[in-house]
Amino acid sequence: METRVHPPVAAALRLCLHGLMLGLLVLTAVKAAGDGVPRAGAVIATAGVLGAVYAAGAAARSVQPGTRAGAGWLAVLGLLWAVLLVLSPDALWVAFPLYFLQLHLLPTRWSLPAVAVTAAAAIAGFLLHGQAVTPGTFIGPLLGAAVAVATVLGYEALFRESERRRRLIEELIATRAELAAAERTAGTLAERERLAREIHDTLAQGLSSIQLLLRAAERALPEDAPAAAHVHRAREAAQDNLAEARRFVRALTPPDLEHGSLAAALERLTARTGAPGLTVRFAVSGTPVELPTPYEVALLRTAQSALANTVRHAGARRAEITLSFMDTSVSLDVVDDGCGFAQDAPARPSPESGGFGLPAMRSRARSLGGTLSVESAPGQGTAVALTLPLPADRAGREAA
Repeated sequence: METRVHPPVAAALRLCLHGLMLGLLVLTAVKAAGDGVPRAGAVIATAGVLGAVYAAGAAARSVQPGTRAGAGWLAVLGLLWAVLLVLSPDALWVAFPLYFLQLHLLPTRWSLPAVAVTAAAAIAGFLLHGQAVTPGTFIGPLLGAAVAVATVLGYEALFRESERRRRLIEELIATRAELAAAERTAGTLAERERLAREIHDTLAQGLSSIQLLLRAAERALPEDAPAAAHVHRAREAAQDNLAEARRFVRALTPPDLEHGSLAAALERLTARTGAPGLTVRFAVSGTPVELPTPYEVALLRTAQSALANTVRHAGARRAEITLSFMDTSVSLDVVDDGCGFAQDAPARPSPESGGFGLPAMRSRARSLGGTLSVESAPGQGTAVALTLPLPADRAGREAA
């Protein structure tokens, strides 16, 4: 017989129940034999059969709570107990383990009536044998039934609460693991961006300058000069290392920029950003040009942070992202029609974007020589604009 409680407790309860049932049956048989009642043999035989049926059902794997096998086993036990009750008034006490079996194996809507019928049968059996009627005749079986019901139902309520808490703890542990993984991922992405920015702003720019200087020196030297060959090899080495540095920068690009352009990444961002009642649109103005990786990262992260704030705080119905390419600069505008905010209020963190709201956006803008402007007022929506100057070589080519 299986149980719905923890294994250590279940084992102890099963042993107690088995001991109680078999002990009461042995007591009934021994008392019948000792008193020399006329039907002592029938009492002993019936008690033995009842004990054997009980032992067989307790060992059977098919006897489970809520199953037909369990209900059938209980029915057979009940019939044998009724026969024993007719033969001996001492069988009344076997009702107590039967209470617990009924409450355990039957659904509540059936177990409570079964317990009531068993208590009534025990009282009727006692009266059938002409025993002296006392208050205990009625109180004993009824009190035993009440104790059994309170014990089983109370234990099941405690177990359900324990299971609920166990599931809650498991969910909290899983959530904590997910948060830790998210933090590690965010830290990894932030470090990749930082390294890409450092490589671009230091090594790549330095190698590019070295290459230009060596090219100038190569042009100034006669072709047959002994140093010309060394300068040429040095320029090629600088060029190769510059290409390698740029490959490192591309390898450290955020995943959203790995497959496609900045415009495509912003298009995907608008497609997957949403909230009930919010429509997000994206547009490109001007002729797109290739941007350095730090520029693309700054523009993408600013769009992510601004949209995260819109979704979390603005309560907006519409948001628009516009990426504008101009002669000497590139700008990103994120506008929503939400509730807005007072600009002297403290900036709210935006963990979803991997930064800390407006301060992070301004920091990115300053690191690239750009500007970030925010226009908002309570009830007037919010407009965030990031403007970055194009690198001198690109701006010159566009002007030409």
